[in-house]
Amino acid sequence: MVHELLSPAGDINCLYQAINNGADAIYLGLKSFGARAYSKNFDNEEIIEAIKISHLYGVKIYVTMNTLVKDNEVDEFLKQVEFLYSNGVDAILMQDYGMINLVRRIYPNLEIHASTQANNSSIDTIRMFYNLGVKRVVLSRELSKEEIEKIDIPIELEVFIHGALCISYSGNCLMSSMIGSRSGNRGECAGSCRLKYDLLKDGKVISKDKYLLSTKELNTSYNFDKLLNSNIKSFKIEGRMKSPEYVGFITRFYRKLIDGEKINLEEELNKLRTIYNRKFTEGHLFNSKDILNIDTPNHIGLEIGKVINITKSKIKIKLNRELNQFDGIRFLESSKGLIVNYLYDDKNNLISSSNNIVYIDNKIGLTTKDRVFKTLDKKLVEDIEKYNLKKIGINMYFKAHINNKIKVILEDNCNKVEVEGNTVQIARNYPIKKEDIEKQLIKLGNTPFICNDIKIDISNNIFIPIKELNELRRKAVSELIEKRSYSKKEVVKKNVTFKELNVCSGNYLVCSIRNEEQLKTCLELGIKRIYVNDLDLYKKYSDNESIYYMLNRNMFSIEDKLLKRNIISEYLDFSNKNLIGNYTLNVYNIYTTYYLLENGLLNIPVSVELNSNEVVNLYNNFIEKFKFIPPLEVLSYGRVENMIIKGNILSLDSNYNYDLLDKRKRCFKAYYSNGLTHILNYEKKEELYNFDYIKRLDFYDEKKEDIINIVKEFT
Repeated sequence: MVHELLSPAGDINCLYQAINNGADAIYLGLKSFGARAYSKNFDNEEIIEAIKISHLYGVKIYVTMNTLVKDNEVDEFLKQVEFLYSNGVDAILMQDYGMINLVRRIYPNLEIHASTQANNSSIDTIRMFYNLGVKRVVLSRELSKEEIEKIDIPIELEVFIHGALCISYSGNCLMSSMIGSRSGNRGECAGSCRLKYDLLKDGKVISKDKYLLSTKELNTSYNFDKLLNSNIKSFKIEGRMKSPEYVGFITRFYRKLIDGEKINLEEELNKLRTIYNRKFTEGHLFNSKDILNIDTPNHIGLEIGKVINITKSKIKIKLNRELNQFDGIRFLESSKGLIVNYLYDDKNNLISSSNNIVYIDNKIGLTTKDRVFKTLDKKLVEDIEKYNLKKIGINMYFKAHINNKIKVILEDNCNKVEVEGNTVQIARNYPIKKEDIEKQLIKLGNTPFICNDIKIDISNNIFIPIKELNELRRKAVSELIEKRSYSKKEVVKKNVTFKELNVCSGNYLVCSIRNEEQLKTCLELGIKRIYVNDLDLYKKYSDNESIYYMLNRNMFSIEDKLLKRNIISEYLDFSNKNLIGNYTLNVYNIYTTYYLLENGLLNIPVSVELNSNEVVNLYNNFIEKFKFIPPLEVLSYGRVENMIIKGNILSLDSNYNYDLLDKRKRCFKAYYSNGLTHILNYEKKEELYNFDYIKRLDFYDEKKEDIINIVKEFT
């Protein structure tokens, strides 16, 4: 398999770095819908230019439109899709299930990739996207190499190989949204996982003031050769928020690994540590248990020495690695840093570089003998900024015969241009030589091209002005650039029709429970549907038609675990399976609602991120558009599950007696079950709406009397 190296670009400078350092494809975003609202991103003019530049160099462009879309944004979303399609984008990454369905039907020839935000952690989800006509899935970072190799569906697989990791399954993190109204599913993540927390057990602190949810940076370079023999099509580097220097270095680094170029791995990683380093992990891809850095969420750099003496004016450092003037350094324990504007030797002479004992000005008031880390390597940055421009190999053909027009032909691997000059004349004095023609034609200078081969076919004793040769070369080059860069596509667009679906709406209560007392109470109260996440408890009561088993989230294989009645948290083929959906399906708009019903889901669990007005609007908009009432299910009471995390990252036992405490003293319930860590919101959601819908009540530690009172309130 030919593997693709896929690099990020947050702006045009990152784009150039990616192209010239060996990317096969680049992913980037526009100003909206791109899941990185705080990146610089590209406006419409810039994206057109980016597509042209990339296609000139044979590099593909994928645009991220991988946020969840609200009803009032659908028209603008489709307008942006068509704009990208018509301007030749190679693929669009999407998360929203409704938009994927709608776009596939309207624009059947447009290539769609299912973003990692779509939570592609299950083979059943991947199969569902394949059946929808999605060309590629970006796999969840939680999948291991062994699991990936079991995916036998003929769909392209894209995998993150380097960069920042989300602690929660992507598309499943509601933390930022629930505590700060900044949705990670909308590209507005506030980085809640990068904050300090205390961990409490039974109210007692067992870990204090640590970054308990902050991950290290993914780095697969140590075992990258194993990935080269895998079924992974595209190797993806995370980093649309990173600097151009980072993009350039990391692209070149993995280009060398893919091409089998011999490198000093530790030397290259030490360079990388000065560019960006949260410490490294091989991640779930290689089943690493070492994914957290609880001490710092920030760039720490490369350790280069230790402070051995301090005065008010000077800091004395013993180096074990090179330090240069204008490098950036950080003192780890004190978390202070500076740019080394002046570097001194032991005689107080200014120097430009050293790897021994040096002095720097104490302009930060350092008082402790700290470890020293380099966080900016000026020489390395300058080296990256001086990248060699990528060159495209071409073949040249030159024909010049008496009484015929001059012809210059340029060919790359798939394009051909031919330009004609004046009619060839017999030389009166000095005939032109083949070597003179070749010398002028291969002067490609700062053009994107380099001549691999040139063939010259001329008559004897002819005259051609040097000026004309140069003009023909420039014209041919210009035409080849235009041909390679041209990206416009004819938009194939179809009308979409919707039929009325036979569904059962209603106005009743459903409850999610965690223990037998809660289940019995709900049965006594006549609750229509009861969601049970304990398999043994479900089996004990499975003869009761009101009991539904809530399958574990993020299972690699789902369909073979289905029982008689199930509630499902991931996307798959819902038809003929008597399935109820969980709010983790992230239903934001009427199109997701419609297509889920069309696919066979019995209820539509509205996203907990929608506010009350948006929920009401979704209900009304659906009826207006599709002319029937949808069976909406809305979480009306309970704690939202903010995060779902692979592994027992907090070392919890199986009891529901843990809390994460943030700096604002908010307590987030935490528990571990079936290989996953669950973190619930600090406050309970309580909301009633004035229309017919299914009210879901989630119980955590409520007792029988609590449940009776709560059910009474919502009845």
